[in-house]
Amino acid sequence: MVTVASVWLIVRRLPILVLAIAVLAVAGSSAFHTPAFAQEDGNRGWSLRDLLFPRRSERIEPPANVQPVRPKPKARKPKPRPPAEPEAPAVEKAPDARVVLVVGDFLAGGLAEGLEVAFADNPAVRIVSRSNGSSGFVRDDFYNWPVEIKSLIETEKPSVVVVMLGSNDRQQMRVGDVREQPRSENWTKEYEHRTDALGKAIQDAKVPFLWVGMPAFGAAKMTSDMLAFNDIYHSAAQTHGGEFVDVWDGFVDENGAFVTSGPDINGQPVRLRSDDGINVTKAGKRKLAFYTEKPLAKILGLAAPGSVTTVSAPAGAPVEASKPAAAPVIVDRTAPMLLSDPALDGGTELLGAAPPAKADPNLPGEKLTVEGKAPVASPGRADDFSWPPKTPTASSETSTAVRR
Repeated sequence: MVTVASVWLIVRRLPILVLAIAVLAVAGSSAFHTPAFAQEDGNRGWSLRDLLFPRRSERIEPPANVQPVRPKPKARKPKPRPPAEPEAPAVEKAPDARVVLVVGDFLAGGLAEGLEVAFADNPAVRIVSRSNGSSGFVRDDFYNWPVEIKSLIETEKPSVVVVMLGSNDRQQMRVGDVREQPRSENWTKEYEHRTDALGKAIQDAKVPFLWVGMPAFGAAKMTSDMLAFNDIYHSAAQTHGGEFVDVWDGFVDENGAFVTSGPDINGQPVRLRSDDGINVTKAGKRKLAFYTEKPLAKILGLAAPGSVTTVSAPAGAPVEASKPAAAPVIVDRTAPMLLSDPALDGGTELLGAAPPAKADPNLPGEKLTVEGKAPVASPGRADDFSWPPKTPTASSETSTAVRR
């Protein structure tokens, strides 16, 4: 007989029974793994603690050196390179070819390279560069151009001299025993004196010369100084019979600001200046030469820049036979025309000047415009609004058919 006390005892021990059954179930399911533990740990015994709290060595952990497989990056296609410019065939210069002597600083050296390309196919013109990259008018103790130009002209015997100088002159200049600051009053006077001395030395040698101005630079202060220098060079060239070549517009934008890239001599956008904003690229050197070609060809007697001249032609003489000049077109001043002039359209009178001939007042159009009376509508026509409607007669039908 089951009593209340026995039932209460069973209920109190029920959690213990459930826990024991769970432990036995876990032990039974883990019995298959016991040999593996024994193989790994040798003769170490097995206990219930190993099942509930496994040691670190028994935990299965992923290898530390395994790294996830990353997809290989796709190979980038090489960018197509622009086609190389065809090199002009080298033409051997004639022994007595005319010499173009280019003097100045590092920009003059670039200008000489551009001129060599421009006149590469002309055997009668030879470009000789005698530039000194670090020279200028300020450091005459380093290189004195008014003195050196005389010996250069005597040695090379040029037909024309091209000067491009001044990019290194933004520095102090010794005037007597004083170091003057750039573009101060005394500095400017001495600078004008030295540029004038160079122009006079070339003039005394009786050689025509071109003075190429400075371009804009990346630094705004340097650009403003170059504008002031160009005025001095322009004055020195004109005073001593030379010609000033202004290249400023070729290296600035429409607002007059410095540009690194711009159109080349063919109008194609290219890089003209290097990253420092001072040096010029190959295309920039060719553009400097482009501005110099036309006045240079005029002095050498070439019909056009790039045309071939004969060696025996005297300096300054035209090479090609001059074509007969066309008759000059005389442009007379056009007399003012009056809007009331009847001759404009070939008539003799303006429209409305004379009263028109009187028309027959009995015509339907005249009655409509003058008296406002419309003509009587034919019976059966669309504008016949009489009521009752009239029956069209044979004559009216015939006339209607003829009008159609």
